[in-house]
Amino acid sequence: MNDLTTWQTVWIAIVEGLTEFLPVSSTGHMIIAQNVLGVESTEFVKAFTFIIQFGAILSVVVLYWKRFFRLNDAPAPEGASGWRKLLHRYDFYWKLLVAFIPAAVLGLLFSDLIDRMLESVEVVAVMLVVGGVFMLFCDRLFGNGSEETRLTEKRAFIIGLFQCISMIPGVSRSMATIVGGMAQRLTRKAAAEFSFFLAVPTMFAATVYKLYKLLTEGGVELLAGNMQALILGNVVAFVVAMLAIKFFIGFVTRYGFKAFGWYRIIVGGVILVLLLTGHSLEM
Repeated sequence: MNDLTTWQTVWIAIVEGLTEFLPVSSTGHMIIAQNVLGVESTEFVKAFTFIIQFGAILSVVVLYWKRFFRLNDAPAPEGASGWRKLLHRYDFYWKLLVAFIPAAVLGLLFSDLIDRMLESVEVVAVMLVVGGVFMLFCDRLFGNGSEETRLTEKRAFIIGLFQCISMIPGVSRSMATIVGGMAQRLTRKAAAEFSFFLAVPTMFAATVYKLYKLLTEGGVELLAGNMQALILGNVVAFVVAMLAIKFFIGFVTRYGFKAFGWYRIIVGGVILVLLLTGHSLEM
């Protein structure tokens, strides 16, 4: 028996593709979408929301493939040792790894707590509002960053620490990492692009880990019975994410984050009002 209908699969995947790289919390929006669509939070559905992230991250690799598969051809710093020369050559991947490590460690340590929070619409709504208020002042705090686009190991690691905040549903991985980049004086565009790049190892690891847990807990038949939903979900998330990335880079570079802040406040506020007045989100 399928845990998701075709339309539920498509709608959740559209939400994932649209929101994964926007600073509005894809996880939070998928939780809201599940509630609105009346989707039961089964083990497969929980895994599905992680697995379709693969389609979204593949869109980053396709759009930025020249950056992803290009080694550093610039001369190594004078006096650099053998391993330093190697790191210089693989500079792009090394800094992604440095930024990825904090979330990888905390994700493994607090996996069960994160899973419990993923079921709370209340947490999502509150964090949407809190994050939205912050984003109203984000441009004033950081402006467009400096003209700095150079990413050092220290900057990469600090951005990785910011990414850990997004483990709270409703915060937004994109928002946390972009703000982390701008706090390190990167331009909006440079911070947003590194946020996209960092999503690849982070979300790929989360997908693999969720698959591993599901398979080791007897979920082989569950995955096999829902393979059509997984394939469809990844394809839809891939296409929609490509469009969302192209839109976001142009929009945020020109207009900043205020519009996303107001959007978060409105969505989170409406959900809180509904919950406090005893209404269900289910349509």
